[in-house]
Amino acid sequence: MARAAGPGPLRPHPHPLGLRLVQKVSSTRLFAKAAPRVIPVLDRAVHRLTGGRVLPSARMLPGVILTSTGARSGLSRRTPLACVPEEGGGWLLIGSDFGRPAHPAWTRNLLAHPDATIDRRGRDIPVTARLLTGAERAAAWQAALAFWPPYAVYRSRVEREIRLFRLTRREPGAAAGAREP
Repeated sequence: MARAAGPGPLRPHPHPLGLRLVQKVSSTRLFAKAAPRVIPVLDRAVHRLTGGRVLPSARMLPGVILTSTGARSGLSRRTPLACVPEEGGGWLLIGSDFGRPAHPAWTRNLLAHPDATIDRRGRDIPVTARLLTGAERAAAWQAALAFWPPYAVYRSRVEREIRLFRLTRREPGAAAGAREP
């Protein structure tokens, strides 16, 4: 990973296998139909088999396995996701769902239960998610577009506002919003 100049997201290195080609393919409607059915299943299986050391989709984009609490079920849900690492140790999650019309379920889960865990390179990290709005959301969206331009294509396909979340580390056992006196 190369650092961006000044504050903001970390940027992916150009990949010798063709980062632009992958961006082009990931912008197609066929990819948007197939990817949500194939990539998460493959990511979860390989991640489990390698003890968290390998996440196939993270070969092109940084990725995490988000473990959140189901908004309706209350059950633990594991979702492989691309993320935008930020300087300072946070992460942006973009609820684009490859430009599909509905918000992805994991975004509803974080709205209902913002305390979650991410598995990043085999390490469990407790986090708190916060939905971004206003100017903060606009700045994060620009950072996401600079990081992965296909997000603009995904946005053009939907009428909804794509949800953006900032994940910040929390101490294990600390509840969201808890403050020390």
